[in-house]
Amino acid sequence: MNGKKKQQFTQDTVVNIVFHIIAILMILMVIYPLWFVIIASFSNPADVASGKVWLWPKTLDVRGYQKLFEQKQIWKSYLNTIIYTVVGTAIALFVNITAGYAMSRKDLPGRKWINVFYVIPMFVSGGLIPTYLVVKQFGLLDNFLVMVLPFAVSTYNIIVARTFFQSSLPESLWEAAQIDGCSTIRYFVQFAVPLSKAVIAVVGLWTAVGLWNSWFNALIYLQSENLIPLQLLLRRILIANESLLGAATGTMAQELRQLSDMMKYGSIVISTLPIMMLYPFLQKYFNQGVMIGAVKG
Repeated sequence: MNGKKKQQFTQDTVVNIVFHIIAILMILMVIYPLWFVIIASFSNPADVASGKVWLWPKTLDVRGYQKLFEQKQIWKSYLNTIIYTVVGTAIALFVNITAGYAMSRKDLPGRKWINVFYVIPMFVSGGLIPTYLVVKQFGLLDNFLVMVLPFAVSTYNIIVARTFFQSSLPESLWEAAQIDGCSTIRYFVQFAVPLSKAVIAVVGLWTAVGLWNSWFNALIYLQSENLIPLQLLLRRILIANESLLGAATGTMAQELRQLSDMMKYGSIVISTLPIMMLYPFLQKYFNQGVMIGAVKG
């Protein structure tokens, strides 16, 4: 009997070691490209092109960051992006979480038709031109609100929130609150929201990432230079560099190519590092939220 237990223990140990090795390799496959972009942004482009940069910069070179931060508008665009992300995420959370809770209530009048009303836009889009005309009619062109208000509603996020409320909040809690004279709004604010940190973190993170990376809406609806976000400004800088590179020849072309590569790596770090730093603070709730809708034992 002891021999069988020892053999079983040995097999379990081998399996655990194999799984740990596989997990470490998968983590490295995800982390290393991010790390490479960071060290490449501080490295000489010639070293990167020749394959000399692996784990750390061989020759420290910060010209890419210097050229990026020489752009006077970059700090204003950075501030714009932060404001768009914070305000837009707050509005989206208020709209989508409240809508998801309302749709989770079985006593909601017309609940079936409201669900259909929300699902249709997931499959049928109004198109760019009709959307542009609607935004124009509401006077939102070249307006701060155009980046945070018209596109705040997300059917997918509403469905996620609805699923969470249906599966995680017991009906007995609502019945007990009713007995104590609790209204629907008070129940939502004092009970549903505090118990919904996981779905709020998930929807908030998804929304924040989308707003932080958004540049197309700014390209279409904004004209004022004081309102453009960071992503659109970085896009303009990189396109301008490519245009200069196409007109250059010889040694100048090579130098511009190296500078352009450094600015590309630098722009990736500048534009992604803040939102990546947000994830560790939401990791606990995010891990809970990704299991929304899973089968529970």
